[in-house]
Amino acid sequence: MSLEYEISTENEPEAGISFFERYLTAWVGICIVVGIALGQSFPAVFKAIGAMEIAKVNLPVGLLIWVMIIPMLLKIDFSALHQVKSHLRGIGVTLFVNWLVKPFSMAILGWLFIRVLFSSLLPAEQIDSYIAGLILLAAAPCTAMVFVWSRLTNGDPYFTLSQVALNDLIMVVAFAPIVALLLGVSSITVPWDTLLTSVVLYIVIPVIIAQILRRALLAKGQAHFDSVMNTIQPWSITALLLTLVLLFAFQGNAILSQPLVIALLAVPILIQVFFNSALAYWLNRKVGEKHSVACPSALIGASNFFELAVAAAISLFGFHSGAALATVVGVLIEVPVMLLVVKIVNQSKGWYEQGIK
Repeated sequence: MSLEYEISTENEPEAGISFFERYLTAWVGICIVVGIALGQSFPAVFKAIGAMEIAKVNLPVGLLIWVMIIPMLLKIDFSALHQVKSHLRGIGVTLFVNWLVKPFSMAILGWLFIRVLFSSLLPAEQIDSYIAGLILLAAAPCTAMVFVWSRLTNGDPYFTLSQVALNDLIMVVAFAPIVALLLGVSSITVPWDTLLTSVVLYIVIPVIIAQILRRALLAKGQAHFDSVMNTIQPWSITALLLTLVLLFAFQGNAILSQPLVIALLAVPILIQVFFNSALAYWLNRKVGEKHSVACPSALIGASNFFELAVAAAISLFGFHSGAALATVVGVLIEVPVMLLVVKIVNQSKGWYEQGIK
């Protein structure tokens, strides 16, 4: 998203979250019901869809993922990277939490809750897969939705844009190694060929396409760019919901036999969200950053690029995997939890500013 657009809307917080985004949890709930019902009613149809693969990439899902991700990546202006030097303390906190704390803390939480505390309540054959899904979720920092959360806290638009651009650039090279390392530490076999294919298909190529399209659209003026973005933004949510319908059609039997699974998977995700957002918020206060910088820094540390996580989980482990289901739980709780974090940082502004030197 262009810097001009970010600045012009920073004082319009209610415009930051669309109708579909605000009620994303409800739409995911509907997708669960619809997906399970369709999967139970037409198993042959979904078996045929699942078989539409080339090099372990499901073609219908691959197309949906591109439609889901590219509109979001169109918002990223990599020219904003030169602004990083203006917010070095906040950027430092963001990078520390996103890349050195978040994936590793989730791996620990996944091991503690899924392999130890909840193991007797979960299907034994899916334990490793659930942990893998949680790791995939934590290893992908949020992209587009950070702009929404930042608006709702009157976050600094320059900082928000620069931290997202830098995070996306790092994700191109760091996502695969971090995921592979943590899967290995968790004693999960790493399918390197599929992992690298996923990075190329769902990060590298979409980033290149999005930046080419972005330049072409902006060449026709900011108004044209904004008009196109308003038109295609619903495509992203629609593609996400269709992907979830497909996934739950394949996950129906597992969910019907053990409905408690979704609630159990939500526990480490919720703990991780609050831990990382609180850590980033507190660290920004300790280093003396402004509240308008601390808020988007805390929010990007709490939220995830769940579209990428879902895509990678399906590619690596398949529709029927616990990994795919674990990433979807992240989608299910994203909006209500992030709105709660937004409320907390907004209401604690007085406390925050008292601690600034």
